[in-house]
Amino acid sequence: MGKSSFLYPLPLQPSTTQRVFPTSTFIYSILIMQENASGHSMEQIQRSSKFNQFLWWLSTAEKELLENAVVDRNRYAITGFTVMGTWLFATLAWTYFFSTVVDSILAAILLGIFMGGIILGIDRALIKGINRSNKLKLIPISFRVLLAMTIGLFMAQPALLYLFNKEIHVQISLDNEQRKRNKLQSQDSVYQSIKAPIVEQRNRLQQQLIEKDKEVSAARLSFIAETDGTGGSKKIGLKDIAQAKQQAYLRLQADYTLLESGLRPKLNEADSSLKQIDAAILKEQAAFETLLNDGFITRIEALNNLIDKNRSVAFRYYLLVAILMLIELMPVIAKTLLPSGTYDEHAKLQEAFEISELQKKYHQLTEKKETDLTN
Repeated sequence: MGKSSFLYPLPLQPSTTQRVFPTSTFIYSILIMQENASGHSMEQIQRSSKFNQFLWWLSTAEKELLENAVVDRNRYAITGFTVMGTWLFATLAWTYFFSTVVDSILAAILLGIFMGGIILGIDRALIKGINRSNKLKLIPISFRVLLAMTIGLFMAQPALLYLFNKEIHVQISLDNEQRKRNKLQSQDSVYQSIKAPIVEQRNRLQQQLIEKDKEVSAARLSFIAETDGTGGSKKIGLKDIAQAKQQAYLRLQADYTLLESGLRPKLNEADSSLKQIDAAILKEQAAFETLLNDGFITRIEALNNLIDKNRSVAFRYYLLVAILMLIELMPVIAKTLLPSGTYDEHAKLQEAFEISELQKKYHQLTEKKETDLTN
């Protein structure tokens, strides 16, 4: 057992002063047979490429335990490939996500690498607990699949935004125009309670001037018709009737001038108030338009609108969602579907061996304390 520092050695002959554990002796015998059968397995492991060892680490396999699991080396390398693919996909997806949130590309890359590392840790934790004894149990597998699908569904969104980028920006421009119209309508409804009394007062004053102007116009036409003989008495010239009509016309004209001089300031004030309200609406509208952007949520909303309006886009969207979610599920699927080899059995025996060694050391420590107390 000298070739593997990972395994705890056992003495070839148990000491007469030590308590012999049957389980420990049995495991030791199996490990001795494994060592004799493997020969130069550890040397082959050490000669394996660093990349293969990295794949084994990604798949949560212990390199030392692969010494006696030749077939499982390739299986765990395959699982490691799926974990690496998920890791890289998560890093790219999160980097693109943060690029829509922050202005600095470097910050987006660093945040993407950080979140990719978190996803890597979650994936390794998901597959680490899958072994021969529980890989076909419904509850553990369902939980792992549900968690992987949740992560995959979120990570699929940035990738889909990238794939439909051109179509999304066209939809964003349409959505923003609709937002502008909706904002303007909402502003009109908000200011309507303020504008309505002013408009009503202005219309009332304006109507008074219009009615008075009609009276003046009617008196002027009556006076002109009387003087040219086309109306009234049919006598041409400034006769008594014509002069009376002239006086009536001049009186009405003076009344109109007086009325206008009194109402004009009020009309100007009403117009000024309405202009101020319109200016406030335009200012708020301009401020609102500066807030319109193409951020992550805006793009998601545009993508949803695009899906609702276009069936061909919707079909490809759901197809891509399924494929991208499958990427996140692949480590769990690979670990579940790949057959269990000698690695799991060796890991189980190694764990039992370590437990027996710990029990033996604890027993020796207890006996030593009892001996010290007796002396």
